[in-house]
Amino acid sequence: MKARLEAHVHGRVQGVFFRQNTLAQAGRLRLVGTVRNEPDGGVFVVAEGERPALEALLEWLSRGPERASVERVDAAWLAPTESHTSFRIVR
Repeated sequence: MKARLEAHVHGRVQGVFFRQNTLAQAGRLRLVGTVRNEPDGGVFVVAEGERPALEALLEWLSRGPERASVERVDAAWLAPTESHTSFRIVR
């Protein structure tokens, strides 16, 4: 069943290739959506796809790439909007 995950990742997550690695993870999991840096120093992720794949992404987001230090992830599960056709980095 398809779902939508919105996640705000807090910690040392900018300047550590977090967005690029999220893009790669989403590609492996066949998810669509976006990832962007936030003014508060966090990263915001919107992803849609099959629930197990989204759960795997959420688990990865809680760790992040090697140089990241994730303090917490605020996540919300929503109905998919199906407004994305790929996963991309928003600058």
